Amino acid sequence: MKRTILYGVILLTFLQCKEETDFTIAKDQLGKVTSLTQVHELKEIFAKDSLVANLGEGDFANAEFDEYLVYDKKGKHLLTLVSKEQHDSTSVIDNVQIFDERYKTAKGLNLSSVFKDIVGEYSIDKVESTFTTAVLIIDELNVTIAIDKKELGIREFGIDKIQLDQIPDMAKIKYFTIWFD
Repeated sequence: MKRTILYGVILLTFLQCKEETDFTIAKDQLGKVTSLTQVHELKEIFAKDSLVANLGEGDFANAEFDEYLVYDKKGKHLLTLVSKEQHDSTSVIDNVQIFDERYKTAKGLNLSSVFKDIVGEYSIDKVESTFTTAVLIIDELNVTIAIDKKELGIREFGIDKIQLDQIPDMAKIKYFTIWFD
């Protein structure tokens, strides 16, 4: 009886860890994708989802990269993965843009988080400005988080420097990208 309970606890722990691992954001890891994952492995990793490849062909022919879009079975866009090398199935992944709030860090940061959550748990190493967003760089995770300038009350279409104190606590995340070096 004790052995059966022990096996049950071990199995439950394994299943919980597996579920967490499938949606974990960490340095050099996003779910089952790591800095060593090759393009040809994506089909197996996302076997329960739909994987769409844009390989620099047709309308996408001028792109200098290949991208792989992952959708769940209901059609929700989960991730976009970009390979380091174009047209190479042995290429590793360069970056992954996250579109699903289930992906989260050990400290709970995810796409539904706000600026206050980010600064409460992580050190922001740099802030860059694009025409439409403030990009927060967090070296600890090797991620970039974009916040729309509209969230900052900035309507200008420019790249003026943005300071952390200009970002409201409740500013929402627009894009969340993990980078693999």
